[in-house]
Amino acid sequence: MVRELIALEPSARVWIFASERAFSYDELDDIREKLHTFLEEWTSHSKALLTYGNVFHRRFLAIFVDESMAAASGCSIDTCSRFVQSLSNELGVDFFQRDWVYSLQNDEIKPWKLTDLKQHYQNGEFGEDTLFFDHLVPNKEAFLKKWLVPLKNSWINRFVK
Repeated sequence: MVRELIALEPSARVWIFASERAFSYDELDDIREKLHTFLEEWTSHSKALLTYGNVFHRRFLAIFVDESMAAASGCSIDTCSRFVQSLSNELGVDFFQRDWVYSLQNDEIKPWKLTDLKQHYQNGEFGEDTLFFDHLVPNKEAFLKKWLVPLKNSWINRFVK
């Protein structure tokens, strides 16, 4: 069952998948329609899940599950991964790249390869106060408060030292 994000508990789990490119508005409409259909049908051991999903900043797919009614099981999480993989294939993007991080600078999302991050930092392309997206936040509360944080407050900081 799809709910509004505000209706989910703060402890609702979140998975965030990043695209290497921004989506067109037509693609966003298509993604949101498919996401809504998937979330309406998504179950765990035949129990409906309380969910929310959306694309943020035209490139970050976020899927939330409020486990107060039913917990997401391994099989249901696999089902979600297959759904996201099918979107990846259809859109020609890789939602499963884990070696890239993203900053927000001057209202622009900038991708950075983790292995090159130190060099870009030393070149002054970003600093300690540059905002980075933390796609490892575990739940809705952390998503709302800590998804976008200054580099100095992020786990990503260890890659520039």
